[in-house]
Amino acid sequence: MRDDYYPFVNLPLPYGYGAMEPYIDEKTMRVHHNGHLEAYISKLNAALKERPGLQMLPLAALVRGGALLGEEVARNAGGVYNHRFYFELLQNPADREPHGALRKAIERDFGGFAQFREEFKKAALSVFGSGYAWLAAERGRLAILTTGNQDNPLQRGMKPVLNVDVWEHAYYLKHQYRRADYIEDWFKIINWPRAESNFLG
Repeated sequence: MRDDYYPFVNLPLPYGYGAMEPYIDEKTMRVHHNGHLEAYISKLNAALKERPGLQMLPLAALVRGGALLGEEVARNAGGVYNHRFYFELLQNPADREPHGALRKAIERDFGGFAQFREEFKKAALSVFGSGYAWLAAERGRLAILTTGNQDNPLQRGMKPVLNVDVWEHAYYLKHQYRRADYIEDWFKIINWPRAESNFLG
């Protein structure tokens, strides 16, 4: 994911707001990008306005710093990073399964793609309240983890590969309380080449 610095701006999506139909509806994408992500960007810029030392740090470094940089910076830097990461990993139409090095690593670390898919879905459903499920790498090995609110694998020294946003605002307009249905639809629009690039990068 491209790193940038204060003052942060809401970058345009690499596709139209309706591009993920019928899996994620256009209204959800507009509200998610122009409402929720925009709010995190505004709050992060406000939190950094009087902190010139932190203005020199790229977004990923602000996320890694976590609560050491203050709750307002940590929460909103995470919100910006996690949302951008999520949006960049959507593609429609998309391959339903990964290939190449990422596929081999998934088979090695989870026993096969079907096993990974089931384990990842279970993790995403287990998030209580708001948060994310992630595929992340550490020393070349893959792991599935969950984070609450806007926390991130970077804070655990891991490299994010893939994430799904399970805050209700990511799916409620279309799927209501049916998070499992949303996750099934999300699996149909994963940008696996981008995920592999994250894994290898």
